[in-house]
Amino acid sequence: MLGLSAGQVRSYASKGFLTPDRGTRGELRFGFQDLVILRTAGELTAAHIPQRKVRRVLERLREQLPDDTSLAAVRIAADGERVVVSDGDAVWNPESGQALFDFAVSEIVEKSAAIDERFTANERDADQWFDIAGDLEGSDDEGARNAYERCIELDPAHADAHVNLGRLLHEASAPAAAEKHYRAALVADPEHPTAAFNLGVALEDLGKFGEAIDAYQQALKLDPENADAYYNLAGIYERKGDKAAVVRNLTMYRKLRG
Repeated sequence: MLGLSAGQVRSYASKGFLTPDRGTRGELRFGFQDLVILRTAGELTAAHIPQRKVRRVLERLREQLPDDTSLAAVRIAADGERVVVSDGDAVWNPESGQALFDFAVSEIVEKSAAIDERFTANERDADQWFDIAGDLEGSDDEGARNAYERCIELDPAHADAHVNLGRLLHEASAPAAAEKHYRAALVADPEHPTAAFNLGVALEDLGKFGEAIDAYQQALKLDPENADAYYNLAGIYERKGDKAAVVRNLTMYRKLRG
């Protein structure tokens, strides 16, 4: 509905742009102001503003606004390649802080059907392909996979690209292909907690339970508050008949989930 993937929503929540509550099962529950911010992020994404730039704009804007003012209280829109903000009285560029003349801010947003054409395919660098892939996720997953592959061709050690491509392959019922990219991400960045956790999920789906346990334990070393890793470990130990390990991991899961 908002034009954002679940991963993008989680990213905005982890950056502190959103203030969701936790439900009884640990799920995120978003309020009206959160939805306004997410809708704005979705509109910027639809206008082909790269995800990294959207996050940078929100970070700068949070610094510029008074502490008691929500991001939802201002209007954020794309003006070509830049982002502008209006609070009703003033218009400014949040990246530079520069004030702008207001020439009908309501007409600024333009949702182009084409990906940013400032660069030809051969002129784009790895990070630009990564941003394009993120923009395509959810609307054109095949295009996103191709863009992540181009990113990796230019930068084989781009850990985030490997993780995201692995996730898309995993969601497309190709856990073996996903495993290769999660492992490549960990070679590039051995302290990437998402890569370790996702590797565990892929290995579990492949029936490689011993290796999956190792991956989940590595994920917990990197992120001790990863409740889902404890939950998945409990499921594996239940298959193995290790009741003590099941109880131990479920206890940690419930503790972290409150």
